[in-house]
Amino acid sequence: MTPIKGNVQVFIAPHRNLYADIIAQGLRVAGQGTQVLLVQLFQTGINQGLKNPRRLVENLEWLRCEAQRDLSQDDIELTDVEKLAVLELWEYAKVAIKLEHASLVILDEANLLVARSLITEEELLEVLETRSPKVNIILTGASMPSRIADYADQVTHRRS
Repeated sequence: MTPIKGNVQVFIAPHRNLYADIIAQGLRVAGQGTQVLLVQLFQTGINQGLKNPRRLVENLEWLRCEAQRDLSQDDIELTDVEKLAVLELWEYAKVAIKLEHASLVILDEANLLVARSLITEEELLEVLETRSPKVNIILTGASMPSRIADYADQVTHRRS
């Protein structure tokens, strides 16, 4: 008998912002006593990062990259320090997904990991395929590699 795996949802939207309904879903799940991890890989803030997670409610951990500028802009080149900060969050998320530290993991702008050659599409797909069966994942981005979208249980395309 094959165990049921958690869902993988992909939200593709033309605008780079985390939509309220995705945050609401995280809050709803966390309010029910389930651990939720929200990782905004390219949204930044001073005194943020792994050392300073934010909590919206008891069970929702919200991480942003520690950097001095917005890393999601297309026209910027990431410094080595910025790349390390993003990859540090990615490594943390990978462990959380594999070891079921959270039952819902939201990876905001996961597409940029691949688009900026920080990881390969194969690595992202492997993380999804080898996740704990009890982990649900939401990936957001302005686009998504086709193999990732094809793997997802649900793909939502936003128009605005």
